[in-house]
Amino acid sequence: MPKFFIPDESFGDEYVTVTGQAARHIAYSLRMAKGDSLTLCDMSGNEYDCVIDSFTQESVNAKILSSFKAAGEPPCRIVLYQALAKGEKMDYIVQKATELGVCEIVPFESERCIVKSDKKGDAAKTERRIKIATDAAGQCSRGRIPEIKQTVTFKEALEKLSKNELAFLCYEGETTLSLKELLPENPPSEIGFMIGPEGGFSKKEVDAASAYGVKLAGLGKRILRTETASLYVLSSLSFRYEI
Repeated sequence: MPKFFIPDESFGDEYVTVTGQAARHIAYSLRMAKGDSLTLCDMSGNEYDCVIDSFTQESVNAKILSSFKAAGEPPCRIVLYQALAKGEKMDYIVQKATELGVCEIVPFESERCIVKSDKKGDAAKTERRIKIATDAAGQCSRGRIPEIKQTVTFKEALEKLSKNELAFLCYEGETTLSLKELLPENPPSEIGFMIGPEGGFSKKEVDAASAYGVKLAGLGKRILRTETASLYVLSSLSFRYEI
């Protein structure tokens, strides 16, 4: 059954109005007709089984038959704070993190980032990442498209991270806790974690995180690449709280 992501405000009590690219895809690419069934997802992790009721030139109107929490969503909100990575690594991270259940990705520039933030190009990069996340969410039966933020500074990312119910920075140095030690038995409402760049975090950044009350997490005895570390954490969270 075709599945589309639709803004929350498009949903009424009994009907939903699909507009824009999704409506054009339903009407012209798929050539769906009145009475055909489709699944619509809002941006809050809910799915709706619907049947097409009518068409206009710019929209598709569907009747809601039932709604339920999307099975592909994690039991808590997970936010990834990812240092900028070179080449196509950021695109890879966005795609795979979406598949593994992340709800929001916040790219940031840290002291040892090889790639530097470029305000002129950041908007285009963000749009590309949103497209990657949208495609990945549809492919893996997510109930929402992760929010992809524009690049922020390390300080801005740290301030935001510190407000998560469980917040940790992944670090290969000493005095870290394992994920087994960090993760409570029951999932918190929100988990935020921070991954450094190819060159790792500087001591100054690690000290700043500790000052904000952010815990330091070790990811085992092997040093992971930046594009591997976030996927390791997300897989561990899935094993801990979903399987």
